[in-house]
Amino acid sequence: MDSKEKRTTTLSDEKCTEAKQTVQQDTVPDNSQQQNASKADKKTSEKAECLHSEDKLSEKKKEDSVEEDNVPDEKEPLTKEEELAKQLESVQKELDEDKDRYLRLAAEFDNYRRRTMKEKTELILNGSEKCINSILPVLDDLERALSNMQNTEDVKAISEGIELIYNKFIQILASFGVKEIETSDKVLDTDYHEAIALVPVQDENQKGKIIDCTQKGYTLNEKVIRHAKVVIGQ
Repeated sequence: MDSKEKRTTTLSDEKCTEAKQTVQQDTVPDNSQQQNASKADKKTSEKAECLHSEDKLSEKKKEDSVEEDNVPDEKEPLTKEEELAKQLESVQKELDEDKDRYLRLAAEFDNYRRRTMKEKTELILNGSEKCINSILPVLDDLERALSNMQNTEDVKAISEGIELIYNKFIQILASFGVKEIETSDKVLDTDYHEAIALVPVQDENQKGKIIDCTQKGYTLNEKVIRHAKVVIGQ
């Protein structure tokens, strides 16, 4: 209790004492009726003030008691074992979260791998279908040429027809990225050429160079799909 509360208590006690003394004095007979009435009123007022002060003091004590009850208890510091247990719980929680995240990523990657393989297979099948559909017209032309060869003896017309079919086929291959590997007067390049024979030559400029091609080579989108088989001069 602070100094202000102590002064309030002292004043209240003094007023109560004075009120009691006044009550005792009222028992003494007085000749003046008016003075008795005035003292009675004063006594009643002081008594009421005294009771009011006591009520306020009681309420103040109750409030102080409630405030003391509401003061939180200071937490005791954790022991070393409790602190380690708390850290272990936190680490275990993080580990479980990481494990769950890993399982989710693994499942997503597995779905991605399966979807990619499916798309790749479909792409190969669709690519083969497209290539075959492009080649079928060449087959049709060859069948017509064979049929016409039986009905005509014009060798020149047959040769021109076959040449047209050949050129058409070359154009179809080129549309798919197929190109012929050049061999004429080229130096041997093992990335593109396969030497199958060495032939002596009189011309010094022909030594180490390709002088003949026995089988053409091709690339598909700059990738060698068949090496050219060549003869090299020496």
